[in-house]
Amino acid sequence: MKRIAIVGEIGSGKTFAAKLFGLPTFIADNEVNKIYNKSRVAHKKLKKKLPKFIYSFPTKKNELSNAVNKNIENLKIITKIIHPLVRQRMNIFLNKYKKKGAVVLDIPLYFENKINKNDDVVIFIEAPKKKINKALKKRQRNNTKLLKKLGFLQISKNVKKKRSHYVIKNNFKSENMKKKVKILKKEILRK
Repeated sequence: MKRIAIVGEIGSGKTFAAKLFGLPTFIADNEVNKIYNKSRVAHKKLKKKLPKFIYSFPTKKNELSNAVNKNIENLKIITKIIHPLVRQRMNIFLNKYKKKGAVVLDIPLYFENKINKNDDVVIFIEAPKKKINKALKKRQRNNTKLLKKLGFLQISKNVKKKRSHYVIKNNFKSENMKKKVKILKKEILRK
């Protein structure tokens, strides 16, 4: 099974690009949301470590945001609890689709959490900063302060780009992106 990993800056269009491949896709952000909404175990751990911020179940994003905004170290606490659960869900996903020709991994901290394997095909989504900021402003509950702190978890975009096999320039025009992904998908699956 070929693993295609999509990386890039927050708001660059990684998830949009990942879905365009039309292959089984693991979207880490969706799994994180499910954990916050459905995992009582994760909630208990978060509440125990961050009692001043985390209250009733399900875990609320604004409570987590408040914790991180108060102290950046709280971000490390949250990731230490949540990331192993995301990795566990990714392994279940990979096992489920192991007989498929290829899968797509949309994992913002793909390199940072050492999920990368030598034979993964890595695609960097590159987008102009102005367009990224515009896209982020459209998102519900956009918290610029929090997004900036989340950015500290990530290695630089230049390092990610260097470590990638392909670069897709995203101009936020969906037809353009569809064409680029279609061409790239053919090339990747041919190898």
